[in-house]
Amino acid sequence: MDNKIVSVRAQQIIDCKCRPAVEVEIRTESGATGRGAAPTGTSVGMHESFVLRDGDPSTYKGLSVHKAVDYAENVIGPALIGMDVSDQRAIDEKMIALDGTPDKHRLGGNTIYSVSIAAFRAAADARAIPLYEHIAGRDIRTVPVPCFNVVNGGRYEGFTQGFNEFLIVPYGTDSIDFSIEMAVAVFHKLGEVLTSYLGHKPQVASSYGYAAPSEDPEMILTLMQKAIDECGYSDRIAFALDCASSEMYDKQTGRYLLKGERVSSDELIAYAKYLTERFNMVFIEDLLDENDWAGYSKAVRELKRTIVLGDDLTVTNLELLRRAHDTHAVDGFVLKPNQVGTITEAMDAYKFAQEHGMIAVPSGRSGGVVDDVVMDFSVGLEVPFQKNGAPRSGERIEKLNFLMRANARSSACRLYDIAPLLRF
Repeated sequence: MDNKIVSVRAQQIIDCKCRPAVEVEIRTESGATGRGAAPTGTSVGMHESFVLRDGDPSTYKGLSVHKAVDYAENVIGPALIGMDVSDQRAIDEKMIALDGTPDKHRLGGNTIYSVSIAAFRAAADARAIPLYEHIAGRDIRTVPVPCFNVVNGGRYEGFTQGFNEFLIVPYGTDSIDFSIEMAVAVFHKLGEVLTSYLGHKPQVASSYGYAAPSEDPEMILTLMQKAIDECGYSDRIAFALDCASSEMYDKQTGRYLLKGERVSSDELIAYAKYLTERFNMVFIEDLLDENDWAGYSKAVRELKRTIVLGDDLTVTNLELLRRAHDTHAVDGFVLKPNQVGTITEAMDAYKFAQEHGMIAVPSGRSGGVVDDVVMDFSVGLEVPFQKNGAPRSGERIEKLNFLMRANARSSACRLYDIAPLLRF
């Protein structure tokens, strides 16, 4: 069968936050097709690939992507016609060369990445197998432990919670179905715990978790622990944090926000260390600002009971990962292929991390799409754990169903045993 690309079509769709996104469909001579749309994060690191939007305030408040659609169909499309869809590297390198800028500024990281996903999916379709199997190169043996962002920080009336995401990690089982069941039970129980703490029902936050009830991270983790204990899962569910500290960092003073006060990098590390001693913490992500390299190296030395992950620091970028490895700045990184803008570059970052003993944690974006390709990465690469949103809203639920389906489809498959990686 011929795997040559015969058409590249694009259109504007909307993501789960109702913001325009570019969606691309690639078709091959044999009739195989693949569709891709780049998700966008709510917090976008300064080193991420450029998201091209029209900037016309009269439509979708300037967020439309008609220019990106035009580039996909009329600049990228003609260059890819006739190429072998299974040669992902050649396709991605052709687009990188066409763009010619370090951050994909000309054609847009969102444009290039959407085409990249479409080609990746068409290659799997040509083989009539799921994309995760195409990635794995065989039947999968594990699915990752999902980590659920159940309480969302940020700015609320009367206070600001400096840490962005409070997660639960239901790891004490070898069954993905039971792992998800535990998380759902705890999420619902947490609603009750928060209601009695607040005296009213908690708000739904922007990432669909519960709005943070307090500016004190320790108080939030205590309430989460209460919900876990009341469900009877005390030794089977641990915690994780995504601090997203670049969002709350004051460049002028070089200080961070913690419990309503401004603190130094050292004080924040010391506080995180205290939390890891009080609670079982699988990982802490983005503890410091995306440019605080010295602080990250210190955090890795200090925080012995948790895994230190970079996201805004590393943005799935090979050069930044190399630097992080050389300076011992992180134990692992959050894998978000849209940050770098092609499947090939994301895979190269993953391979580097794997070869150098760094953990890769795939993650959806809050401005996601229902069929986010990151799920195929998670399952196909057989990573230990991945980041999910709260178990609320369709595109997040779909990711959980994806894991359960992939697991059921592969007879010897089980939930990844993360116990050997845990540091508590």
